[in-house]
Amino acid sequence: MLCALDIRDMLIIDRLELSFQPGLNVLTGETGAGKSILLDSLGFVLGWRGRAELVRQGATQGEVTAVFDLPKDHAARAVLADAGLPVSDELYLRRINTVEGRKTAWVNDRRCSGEVLRALSETLVELHGQHDDRGLLNPRGHRALLDAYAVLDDQRRATRLAWTQAAAARKAVEETQAALEAVRSEEEFLRHSVAELDELAPEPGEDAKLDASRRMMQGAERIRDDVARAFALLGGEAAEGSIGEAMRWLDGTVDQASGMLEMPLAALNRAMIELGEAQSGVSQCLDALHFSTSDLEDAEERLFAIRALARKHDVSPDDLAEFAGTLRAKLAALEAGDADLVTRKADLAKAEKNYETAADELSKSRRDAAGRLDVDVTRELAPLKMERAVFETFITAADPGPDGRDSVAFQVATNPGAPSGALNKIASGGELSRFMLALKVCLTGERSGLTMIFDEIDRGIGGATADAVGRRLASMATGGQVLVVTHSPQVAARGAHHWRVQKQVTDGTTLSTVVPLIGDDRVDEIARMLAGDTVTAAARAAAQALLAG
Repeated sequence: MLCALDIRDMLIIDRLELSFQPGLNVLTGETGAGKSILLDSLGFVLGWRGRAELVRQGATQGEVTAVFDLPKDHAARAVLADAGLPVSDELYLRRINTVEGRKTAWVNDRRCSGEVLRALSETLVELHGQHDDRGLLNPRGHRALLDAYAVLDDQRRATRLAWTQAAAARKAVEETQAALEAVRSEEEFLRHSVAELDELAPEPGEDAKLDASRRMMQGAERIRDDVARAFALLGGEAAEGSIGEAMRWLDGTVDQASGMLEMPLAALNRAMIELGEAQSGVSQCLDALHFSTSDLEDAEERLFAIRALARKHDVSPDDLAEFAGTLRAKLAALEAGDADLVTRKADLAKAEKNYETAADELSKSRRDAAGRLDVDVTRELAPLKMERAVFETFITAADPGPDGRDSVAFQVATNPGAPSGALNKIASGGELSRFMLALKVCLTGERSGLTMIFDEIDRGIGGATADAVGRRLASMATGGQVLVVTHSPQVAARGAHHWRVQKQVTDGTTLSTVVPLIGDDRVDEIARMLAGDTVTAAARAAAQALLAG
């Protein structure tokens, strides 16, 4: 509910503070008094796109502040939370427009964008007028209005969920097909490469081992004779025999040497042990140096094959085994891909069937609701002196989407037998106002927390019809809030709260003010609306009769 509106330096308003109440709030006044400025100012603070030049002449900037009351379950709370803005029981909107055209907005004292203001406005205010393209005159919104009338939230959620799941399943099929096609395009290469790698079966570290073995074999002929000579010198006829002979001579004299030969004998013992280890190592080297020419050829052939395969696949020789595993995995994916694709296609078929079922149920509910809405609107048109008019909700097939497969359009015919058409194409100004009011009465339902504004929706009607419009507006305002800008005394008399918008000239400057009316002042205003500039006793009596209801 809109609680307060504070306007400073906007057009012909220098400072204006208004406090609104629940129920039907009416604003009246002469044409050009500034009633539309109030709506322009409210639209400005709500982020609506309107006039380009709003700042009062002579001022540096214009400013509008609006205060709304937010019940616990109000939809604006979710918008605030999503935008990371403070949430409280009262919502403060403030927006400034400089002379240069720069606009700055705050929500609960936090800077915000115009997009956030507009998102909030969708949950706070509905504006209806003869030139309103945001509400009932916009066919793009008719489906949502019908769904709200029929309370189809659960079915819409189910349809949206089914659409999302079908879209995800469709994407999975497409990705699986693309992956399979990519693998199939290199299937021949994969199979050939895997066979080649499996045949060679390279192992990590094998390149270094082969290279070392090759180098050794290449130098074996040159070093084999030297190693053999060294081995001979270490044998029984050479070093081993000499050390053994020396140990035998010393061993025979050790007892007569008074202990002086014990340490040399121990050292010779150690030397014999080390000599044995040296003989063993040299012997192993000689064994290794004995190879055939084919051994070298085999080592070189395998070494070159490993290195060639590594260059071919642009990997290091030590990574060939891991690379072979990667290629095998791709082949395995290819072989399993067909089965996976079949599964994913089955999932897609199931998801699409679920969507079809949900969309069919939603379409049926919409068709049923369309018939009820047509009856309800027709019933509302009768008291508005349009009992011969025809209202129809047309539902046609549309491209499938998250909200189903239906296109919804409200059409009217002002007289039986006349062709029907869009609201703003068929109805005159007064008829359009009454169609919109009848629709709004039917579509409001249980929706709460939304301030509805009707801008001269009673234009072109009078008498009993205007009285019926006033009664409908008052009924809609029960338990909520309705603001109506009106020139109709019958409508004004139904208001729970009444303000008069008027212009006055002070020191050569024209300013617009708003005056709350109660008691005799309200009687005089309604009498003026009835009689014109000259208010007579009869006009006052008629005004009192209207107020008495």
